[in-house]
Amino acid sequence: MALIRSWLDSANDAGCPFPLNNLPYGVFSVAGDMPRCGAAIGDMIVDLAECETRGLLDAGGTFARPQLNDFMALGRARWDKVRARLTDLLAEGSAGDVPLVPMADATRHLPIQVTEYTDFYASRNHAFNVGVLFRGPENALPPQWTHMPIGYNGRASSVVVSGTPVRRPMGQVKGESGPEWVPCRRLDLELELGAIVGQPSQMGSRVSVDGAEDMIFGYVLLNDWSARDIQAWEYQPLGPFQSKAFATTISPWIVTQAALEPFRCKGAERANPLLPHLQESRPGLYDLAVGWSMNGQVMCRTNYNVMYYSSAQQLAHHSSSGCPMRVGDLLGSGTISGPSPDQVGALLEMTEGGKTPITVAGRARIFIEDGDEVTLFATAQGDGYQIGFGPCTGTVLPAQP
Repeated sequence: MALIRSWLDSANDAGCPFPLNNLPYGVFSVAGDMPRCGAAIGDMIVDLAECETRGLLDAGGTFARPQLNDFMALGRARWDKVRARLTDLLAEGSAGDVPLVPMADATRHLPIQVTEYTDFYASRNHAFNVGVLFRGPENALPPQWTHMPIGYNGRASSVVVSGTPVRRPMGQVKGESGPEWVPCRRLDLELELGAIVGQPSQMGSRVSVDGAEDMIFGYVLLNDWSARDIQAWEYQPLGPFQSKAFATTISPWIVTQAALEPFRCKGAERANPLLPHLQESRPGLYDLAVGWSMNGQVMCRTNYNVMYYSSAQQLAHHSSSGCPMRVGDLLGSGTISGPSPDQVGALLEMTEGGKTPITVAGRARIFIEDGDEVTLFATAQGDGYQIGFGPCTGTVLPAQP
């Protein structure tokens, strides 16, 4: 698909992350106004609430609310209708009377009320690398890993929008003579893509992979901050708890499935056939270049298409027991890591568990220090345009003992 040209010149720039082909949704405010829903286009934000007031769009009045949950609950037919109408209003040759707000003047807010948060473990490269550190190469992957998506239920209450500072957690770690209560010494990031569930399922029912595709509203970048020393002491036998509960950062714009559809592709090669409830009728991943930087220095570039399981497979598996899914559920892909050291989405892998320092701004480093700023980024490259997410950034504050 080629660039869809807009009467807004900034949206036609080949390097702009928000062309008319994208139209991601978010929540914003200006100068203390009430937060409301918007869509990013070029260097501007379409005020969707004002569009409804003027009769330009019909979303049942949901765009005046400070989160997108009520709009998502209207379903895919309404999502498609609103997107088509927005495209018509912003396309080259239209009247150009759409209410716009300069992006530079706006504050972005958490775009959804996160109802539940589940994080998965879907990159074979990441799972193998981490498994080698803890169990050796012979036992790196758990026996079920190539048969089903592995995940854990995280904390929805600590999901924050890009730009929100992240406080270094205190926690219990293993000491020489027993447990110690200390600030986290091995603070890490995780480069992930988050899927936003826009339609519910009923308790006791199962969702197919195709049905899960229809339930996903869109995607955000997601940094699942991780306290590796706290995690090492607490995670057996039930998995991460406080080491993951202190903060999860997401990008402010939700990129829709429709925007990513031209970039759909296959993922990693299968080690074995999947059971029927996880089989896809079409490829479920995207050709999406992703990476992360620390203090402005790019540390990793890789691609989302290295993943072993898609978000639709994760959602289908999540519901396979009859677990009900809700509008506003957030599913983390798991750390996205490619096969080489400069393609990994976590410092735990990049430094081989802290044994191999990296260089940041000319200085040897192992894990994240106070004052560090970590930013995730992603783009899908089209014909004369790109689909971007905007930054997913967090700056680390000192612990509060």
